[in-house]
Amino acid sequence: MRRIKQIDVKRALALTGTFSFLCSCSQACLLPFLTLYFRQLGLSPSMTGIIMGTKHSITLVWSPAAGLLSKRYNKRRVVINCSLVFSAAAALLLLLLPPVGNPGAQSSTCNTSNLSSGSAKSLDDLTTSTTSQTLPTITHREFAVATSPSNSVSDSEPPPVPTKPNQNDTENSEIQPSQVDASVVPSSSPTVLSVQHSTVSSLVSAERNKRSVNSSGFLASLKEMDIQNQLFFLMLIIVSVWEWTSAPLEWTVDDGLYEYLDYADASDRHSSTGVWGLLGGAFGVGGAGLVVGQLSCLIVAHTSRSAVHFYFYAGLAALALPVAVYLPLYLNKKRDRANGLLKAMQLVHSSPQALLCAFTILLVGVVNSAVENFLLWQMEDNGSTEVHMGLSLALALLSQAAFPLLAGRVSKLLSPGRVLVVGAASLGIQCFYYSFLWGPWMALPAQVLSTFSSGALWWAVGIQCEDVATPGAERSVRRVYSSLCLHLGSALGSFAGGFVVQRFGVTWLYRGVAVGLMAWCVCLPLLQWKAPRQRRINYSRLLAADASEASDSESEPERDWLDKAMEDERGNNYYERRVGHLN
Repeated sequence: MRRIKQIDVKRALALTGTFSFLCSCSQACLLPFLTLYFRQLGLSPSMTGIIMGTKHSITLVWSPAAGLLSKRYNKRRVVINCSLVFSAAAALLLLLLPPVGNPGAQSSTCNTSNLSSGSAKSLDDLTTSTTSQTLPTITHREFAVATSPSNSVSDSEPPPVPTKPNQNDTENSEIQPSQVDASVVPSSSPTVLSVQHSTVSSLVSAERNKRSVNSSGFLASLKEMDIQNQLFFLMLIIVSVWEWTSAPLEWTVDDGLYEYLDYADASDRHSSTGVWGLLGGAFGVGGAGLVVGQLSCLIVAHTSRSAVHFYFYAGLAALALPVAVYLPLYLNKKRDRANGLLKAMQLVHSSPQALLCAFTILLVGVVNSAVENFLLWQMEDNGSTEVHMGLSLALALLSQAAFPLLAGRVSKLLSPGRVLVVGAASLGIQCFYYSFLWGPWMALPAQVLSTFSSGALWWAVGIQCEDVATPGAERSVRRVYSSLCLHLGSALGSFAGGFVVQRFGVTWLYRGVAVGLMAWCVCLPLLQWKAPRQRRINYSRLLAADASEASDSESEPERDWLDKAMEDERGNNYYERRVGHLN
């Protein structure tokens, strides 16, 4: 008793709830808008899908590994503080990358194609700015005429008047000076190039020497690519580093808090911190959307208003640092989480009902990736601004947080297996609705379905975990669903979804995943009916039950099964003794 009195459970829950609120608010200010920022920079859908798929893959592998290492070396608080600091710094590095000079890739609601005269330059153009200022640009057709021997222009003829090139016409597209080879520029065509052959040769040689001195290896190969590929690879590297630093945060905090509450015999109150995370996410995404939507396209010189999302993310992460210092963390050396996770995977594999649930969550992860990656693209194409986007996503999180208020009534009407089907079907209906958006606010009504597509679905998964898990393994089984299956599905969905959008568009992506998920929801009840159901007895719940309440509420035929079994056993023993006595 003395050990438990020294632990303030209410203070621990308050600190953890505050930390969860701040971290979720920080992530919600940026992560939902991240793919929209990629689009404004000029990345293609396939590139966006590869980046997000890599992000989910790193989370899938590194989160449990980092949590295990931090526990083994007792460095949980160090990991939490470093994760907050370095993830904020890595996110701010994304602001250093210039956009691709393609006006069509910019936001339709805020045309940022004219942020600055030099913002569309590639990393290669930045090193050859002197050459670009010296040499004029010419078209492919003019360059072909100039280099053709049969079409050489005499000195007495006037120079041809250049016409405005068509962006889709590769023959009339502009040739940058860095693309001109001095060996094929004739000295007899000064009226076209307006420079001498010697000037071109010297400048091109200087450019090549500059590259050989300042670049080597991977950076040199980047400079040989076009600007879009340069941006893609640099973005992929920074996002990967960012995810490596931020992925251990949630697992490490969750493990430390659970072992702390378990030490105080209050582990049943651990789930209460999840509500604060949903509320923080709703506040962050809604607040960021409202603030950014009211700003002008340029907040300061050469800085787009999209940068405010990154500043909010870094600022709230810094605000969570003082709270992290006082987080209640406890190290239980007797609990081996690696073996617990492997045992949980074995439990799921041994139960047909659990396998059906795991495959359903895998499909949900695939569909969720389509929603998370490209919903804002679809909304932007239909006239939505950051205000519409932020409020729509905030309503979805609030709807998910409100499901516990309906859980009692839903459990009386539907079994957990049916609730799982209803939740997955609701997600399919949402995606099908997203494919028919026609106005800025049209995504808002569908967000109410998140009460079932997220809240009810994970409630059903929690019931499934209790049915499958042995005593003490409930959290590990839940993580098999919420982390492994979900992130695996999100990674696969991101990789595939990007190429689908690239080929067919966002509309057909949503229709495809909706039809696929609805087809699975039709088959799932039949498979659940045929699969054998194995329900394990939760002894901890039996021991925690109040005997007095049970005796008052239950009738004589509905007495506790343990008492009934003991009475039956006593009756059988008495009958056997009577038979033996008569014989």
